[in-house]
Amino acid sequence: TTGSSIMPHKKNPDVWELIRGKCNLLQGLPNQIAMMTTNLPLGYNRDLQLLKEVLFPAIADLRSCLSMAAFMLGNIRVKENILDDPKYDYLFSVETVNNLVLSGVPFREAYRRVGLDIEQGRFRPQRQVHHTHEGSIGNPCNDEISALMQQTVERFDFGKVVSAEADLVK
Repeated sequence: TTGSSIMPHKKNPDVWELIRGKCNLLQGLPNQIAMMTTNLPLGYNRDLQLLKEVLFPAIADLRSCLSMAAFMLGNIRVKENILDDPKYDYLFSVETVNNLVLSGVPFREAYRRVGLDIEQGRFRPQRQVHHTHEGSIGNPCNDEISALMQQTVERFDFGKVVSAEADLVK
């Protein structure tokens, strides 16, 4: 990881960010291939050799991404109770401002109060986060996600694929 440009306590997950970027580039590959193969006349076309310039590096990039992801997942460690360290108190500043606003304090005033408390060394946040919106820590929606995944998988009739392959072998 590297440090954030604005938040000294934050560590950016560089490898994951680079994998995301590479994968985003790879998603453009079908369009590149489609554009290279558009308007080809019937028969052999010399311009198909240009596909190698796109496909071979893409395969190497994909292999690298999978290798890096496997390595990262195999070696990742979660630091238990890291937020107990006072240096992370400021992570809760937005939560504190939001709680003040929810209690009726205008945002501008809540922001000013929390800023002054931090500046004067009086900031003592509540470390309890009570998010309940969809996808939050308090409501990750795992059951809903699992149900949607199951519905998606059920749309594929894998039995037909297996029997079709068996018919081809006969």
